[in-house]
Amino acid sequence: MMQTLWAVIHDGKVELSEPADLPEGAKVLVTLLPVDESRFWLEAGRKSLAAVWDNAEDDAYAQLLEK
Repeated sequence: MMQTLWAVIHDGKVELSEPADLPEGAKVLVTLLPVDESRFWLEAGRKSLAAVWDNAEDDAYAQLLEK
C-alpha cells in the first residue's frame, strides 16, 4: 500500500513532518514540490478538472442547458 507523508529538507536531510512507523531501510520516493505550492495545486487541479469535464459525454449536458 502506498502512503503519502509530508516532509521538509533540513540540513540536507529529509525530515518527516509527523512521526511515522517506518521499518529501517524502507524505500521511499521523494517528490519535490515548488516553493510556491499554490501554483502546483492549481495546475494539478486544472488537469484533473479538464479530464473530468473535457469529454464527449458532457456535450449532452451542454445541449440540455441550451434548451
